[in-house]
Amino acid sequence: MSEVLTTALRHRPGDRDAAVRSLGDTTARHADDTDPFGDDLHLALQVCYELHYRGFTGVDPAWEWDPELLRSRGRLERRFLDGLRAEIPGGQGREAVDAALDELLVEPVHGTGLTHRLADDGAWWQLREYLVHRSIYHLKEADPHAWVIPRLRGQAKAALVAVEFDEFGGGRYERMHSRLYADLLEAAGLRAGYLHYAEHVPAPSFATVNLMSLFGLHRGLRGALVGHFAAAEISTAPGARRMVTALDRHGAPEACRLFFTEHIEADAVHEQVMRHEVIGDLLDHEPGLAADVLFGIRATELTETHLAEHVLGRWDAGASSLREPLGAAPGT
Repeated sequence: MSEVLTTALRHRPGDRDAAVRSLGDTTARHADDTDPFGDDLHLALQVCYELHYRGFTGVDPAWEWDPELLRSRGRLERRFLDGLRAEIPGGQGREAVDAALDELLVEPVHGTGLTHRLADDGAWWQLREYLVHRSIYHLKEADPHAWVIPRLRGQAKAALVAVEFDEFGGGRYERMHSRLYADLLEAAGLRAGYLHYAEHVPAPSFATVNLMSLFGLHRGLRGALVGHFAAAEISTAPGARRMVTALDRHGAPEACRLFFTEHIEADAVHEQVMRHEVIGDLLDHEPGLAADVLFGIRATELTETHLAEHVLGRWDAGASSLREPLGAAPGT
């Protein structure tokens, strides 16, 4: 499906070329049977969603709202959502949301996650691979969540905008979190170009970002996007502390550390704002969205778990976690 899609995008939307005509036919035949977390579906979704961000050189911007492409994307989205819902337990009401957020605040004594591994004994090459996986999102950080702003009201809107203002550097380009991440990549001997590593990362890396784009582009999933944003803010500060530990073990440059030290303090505040002022106010006005908020929290956990399992599984097998391994860092 992803091959048919990228072939079609080389043509003009509306052309009756065979490559364009086959787009809808191919997704209609295969979307329901493909792996909802696999490479084909998530590469195709990533390409579809990128048309709403920066697009692609040589691709007609009119593809963004082409009806045939949107029908095909809709089939892929339904398959992804079905896969998520099949693995996520249901729940209703604010009590379930509060319980899920409380779980995120509990730090295990002996953690076994991805950043725990990097902090404890991760090698420099593994650290660099982790940075590559995260580059697909962090170089567009906060952009997917901005789509929910016009879909909120009251204090929920005002508080979420305040959090986003911090993500965008408080109005200073050099402090934007996406810019800090680009500086981090360059300091680690990696390329900082937007989507530069798209050819390197596997489906679980795309899935974590596709989840945000899916929630952001559908008003009916606004509760899920708020839940995702809250879950991300709650889990970021502890993970950032572990990443600073990992970087310090390797004597990494300060530019590598700054992205994470910025998140330790900022996201500890954002967690409270998201939980009480955004989610709290949203559910005061729209209590029926509690199940969606909970779904967003659980879907965030699930996609992050899939990524960690992939990366750690490959490393435990003595292999690269990337589709195309990196070369040695300069000076190593």
